[in-house]
Amino acid sequence: MACGDPVKFGVGGPKPSCGARPEWSLIGRMTILQDSYSFSLFAAILAPLLLAVGASGAPHDYLAYIGTYTGKNSKGIYVFRFNASTGKLTPLGLAAESTNPSFLAIHPNHRFLYAAIEVSDYQGQKSGAVAAYSIDRATGKLTLLNQVSAHGAGSCHVMVDKTGRCVLVANYDGGSIAVLPIGADGKLGEASAAIQHHGSSVNPERQQEPHAHCIKPSPDNRFALVADLGLDEVLVYHFDPAKGTLAPNDPPFGKTPPGAGPRHFVFSPNGRFVYVINEIQCTASTFAYDAQRGTLRLLDTVSTVPEGYKVTHDDSTAEIRVHPSGKFVYGSNRGPDSIAVFAVDSTAGTLKPVEHVSTQGKTPRGFDLDPTGSFLIAANQDSDSLVVFRIDQNTGKLTPTGQKLEAYAPVDVEFVPAQ
Repeated sequence: MACGDPVKFGVGGPKPSCGARPEWSLIGRMTILQDSYSFSLFAAILAPLLLAVGASGAPHDYLAYIGTYTGKNSKGIYVFRFNASTGKLTPLGLAAESTNPSFLAIHPNHRFLYAAIEVSDYQGQKSGAVAAYSIDRATGKLTLLNQVSAHGAGSCHVMVDKTGRCVLVANYDGGSIAVLPIGADGKLGEASAAIQHHGSSVNPERQQEPHAHCIKPSPDNRFALVADLGLDEVLVYHFDPAKGTLAPNDPPFGKTPPGAGPRHFVFSPNGRFVYVINEIQCTASTFAYDAQRGTLRLLDTVSTVPEGYKVTHDDSTAEIRVHPSGKFVYGSNRGPDSIAVFAVDSTAGTLKPVEHVSTQGKTPRGFDLDPTGSFLIAANQDSDSLVVFRIDQNTGKLTPTGQKLEAYAPVDVEFVPAQ
């Protein structure tokens, strides 16, 4: 099922014309440099981490924020307290009321949270939105700061750049991406750049138009990569966080196998590889990444389901995460309702299947590893549950801890050090 499936989630957006090669357009520019942003990367990223760690060397308690699809039961973003020593997950309740805050992103200073508001109509426009919140790290409560247009319908993924100056957003139904500047107070400005993708691929049901599904900055923050399910491409842009601008790289993309449907991706901790989970064909692709040139080279593609399993139209993948050690990669399967565990070849960077573990629920749309890499929390969207697994540090294998907690239509899990 697509991220912006119009039947289930009520998000149907504009349908850009399908053409030959993508056309690139930038709309709107604004200066987002402020005196308060003259701080170094150390001050922006490392200092808050050191404060959170304390004398023990690693934080034990985290806030786990859950993005959801709202409806009869879910009312917005929920928060749990998580103990990284024991793996215990404790519900704290509704953190903020909102409409379809599906995917979440945390500012590097841990003071702000940003949510993709996955709707098709925002203030009378065919667009989704992005909401900014301040975080109370003692209680987990969120306070809405403001909300702005995402410049495309079905906003499904957000990420904050490494310096904390910009939010990057991908719009599934709109087939577009945008850059939103962040003010010193955490509030979002109007888009400083937006790009509309064009084109199609081989699957007539799923790929007649572009579907931007995931956007992330490169480890050095010089590039922004975008997985577009409709194009079978991982597009690469030159990214300037100071100006909030994007420009296509040369070459402008890496190709997945035809009909694969790239959905989400993650960089290896050493920055040499990019792992892409392909929604339509239930596969995971490994790309070699040239950090200097911002280029991708496809190395290998493996199945996310067991050998002999026949993938149908009811099956799809969702999330992909990498272990902090870089030794393991995890991907979720919807339909089989499982987590695929892969070992990473330490030299080639490619993936080797280890096991497939039931998530003990239906439709594991999202999941995350806690920051210590000790536990995995699976979010089962269609059975309203969170399930906690312990990670074997030597093999990467998952063992259920016995914890299964209620969470309505969970989509994404993101961690913040608690106070």
